[in-house]
Amino acid sequence: MSTKAVEFFFDFGSPASYLAWTQLPGICKASGATLVYRPMLLGGVFQATGNSSPVTVPAKGQYMLVDLARFARRYNVPMRFNPHFPINTLALMRGAVGLQMRQPQRFEEFVSAMFKAMWVEDRNMADPVVVGEALAQAGFDPPAVLALTADPAVKDALKANTEEAVRRGAFGAPTMFIGDQMFFGQDRLEFVREALTAA
Repeated sequence: MSTKAVEFFFDFGSPASYLAWTQLPGICKASGATLVYRPMLLGGVFQATGNSSPVTVPAKGQYMLVDLARFARRYNVPMRFNPHFPINTLALMRGAVGLQMRQPQRFEEFVSAMFKAMWVEDRNMADPVVVGEALAQAGFDPPAVLALTADPAVKDALKANTEEAVRRGAFGAPTMFIGDQMFFGQDRLEFVREALTAA
């Protein structure tokens, strides 16, 4: 893959992935790089690497809430920490992969709708009814998206993305790659920007 591309491994359930998503398109555009979306299942990454969410350590979890809010202010983007966190995002991530495979022209709309539902509107995206409402409001056909999540090829592709992320060194989300260089966390975006400038 060209070094003028950023591979963005993400999960909608990760607030840091949301913050990275608000910034990466602009960073890539400014440097003439392509942003390559790589949906993965963060729970699968955690399982494979022995990692876990920062909220499992109370002091770290409390600090994370403050730190995320600081970055949201710095980036001047809306963010509300979802009261339903952590949320099982398996269906959402399958939906992302499914649209990327079957309806790529609508993929970025889906990504935007899901991130906003999770981290701006703080909806309970573990509730299928709520997910259906969010999809409908974004102009999607909920049963059609649901059908994609049951597609064996879609399931396999999400699993493959997750396994590839782990194989390449990922242990959490977001994880970005520029060629062989790995960058973990939305608080490392300046390093991403520098790497693209040097490429």
